[in-house]
Amino acid sequence: MELIEDIKRDTPVRDERYVANLFISQYADIEHEYSYRFESTEPSNLDFADYDQLRCVINYKRINDFRFINKFFERVNEHLETGGFFFGCVETKEARKQRVLNKWPAPFNHALYTADFIYKRLLPKLPVIKRGYFAVTKGHNRVVTMSETLGRLVSCGFEVVDTYESGYLTWFAARKVDAPRFDMNPTYGAIVGLNRVGKDGKMIKVYKLRTMHPYSEYIQQYMYDANKLKKGGKIEGDNRITSWGRVLRKLWLDELPMLYNMLCGHVKLVGVRPLSRHYFSLYPTEMQQMRIKYKPGLIPPFYADMPATLEEIIASERRYLQQYDKAPIRTDIRYFFRSMYNILFKRARSC
Repeated sequence: MELIEDIKRDTPVRDERYVANLFISQYADIEHEYSYRFESTEPSNLDFADYDQLRCVINYKRINDFRFINKFFERVNEHLETGGFFFGCVETKEARKQRVLNKWPAPFNHALYTADFIYKRLLPKLPVIKRGYFAVTKGHNRVVTMSETLGRLVSCGFEVVDTYESGYLTWFAARKVDAPRFDMNPTYGAIVGLNRVGKDGKMIKVYKLRTMHPYSEYIQQYMYDANKLKKGGKIEGDNRITSWGRVLRKLWLDELPMLYNMLCGHVKLVGVRPLSRHYFSLYPTEMQQMRIKYKPGLIPPFYADMPATLEEIIASERRYLQQYDKAPIRTDIRYFFRSMYNILFKRARSC
C-alpha cells in the first residue's frame, strides 16, 4: 500500500485507473488470459468473455450507475471460478458528500447536498415513488453506502478481501466463495425482520426499526473480524449504524416492533437477548444449550448487570438462566425492576 500511495501522489488525476490497477495487481494477474476487464453497467457484457469460468473480473464502472446491482454481482459470480476475484468501485455516501461540498461554495454546497441526498437517497426507498424514480433515472448516479456495497457482495456469494480509497472512489477486492443467496427481502425498509436464534434453536424473525444501512446484516462477520468487540459486547467502530439509527437506539425506539414478536409468542418480556447465528456461535456450547431452553426476551439481563465484555455478558446471562430455571416468575420480576432502574436513572444503554 505504501508503494501505491507514493505512485498515486505523482500520478495525474486522469490516470486514476493506473492506480486502481496497482491495487488490483496485488491479488490478480490483470493480463492473464482468464482475466476480463471492461467498463459497463450492463452484466450482459460478461458474455463476450473468451472463457465461461474466469479467474478475474474487473469492472471500472462505479456501481452507483447500476440499475440492478445484485443482478450484476450475480452474473459476475456465474462467470467466475470458485476462488476467483471480482474488482469494482463505488463512490460511497461519505465520499459523495465531500465531493459536493468541495465543488460548490458555502452555504450553497450544504443546500445542494441536502437536495441531492433527498433525491438520490431517500426517494428510491419510498415504496410509492421507487418504481417511478428508477424508471426515470435508470439507477444512474444513485447514493450507495460502503456497508451496502459490501453487504450486497457477500449476499451474492463473495468474500470481501480488501478495500482501497482512491480519490472519491473506493475499490473493492472480492473473492467468490459461494453461490448467490438471491435474497428478495434484504433489510431495506423502515421495519426489518432479522433472523435470530429462538427457543429450541429454531430461527425466528425479530422485527425492529432499521438502524443500519441496507444489507448490513451480511457483513457482521466481516465487521467483527476487522474491529472485534468494544465495551458492552458491540462491534468497535461499527459504521453500519446510521446517524439517525444511533438516536433511535438511545431512545429505545428501535425495539418497539418487537412488541409484535411478544404478541406472537416468539419472545417474552424479560429474557436473554435473541442473537444472530454469528453472535450465537461466539458462546460456549454449554451456554448455547442453556439459552435455547427458553424464549429470548425483549429486556435482557444486560440492563440489570451492565456487563462490559462478552465474557461478562455470558456470565450475566448464565446467572439469570440458572435463577430462572429455579424460579421463573420471581426471577423475571426482579430483573425487570433492576433493569428499569438502570435504564431510567442510570441511563443504561446497549450502544
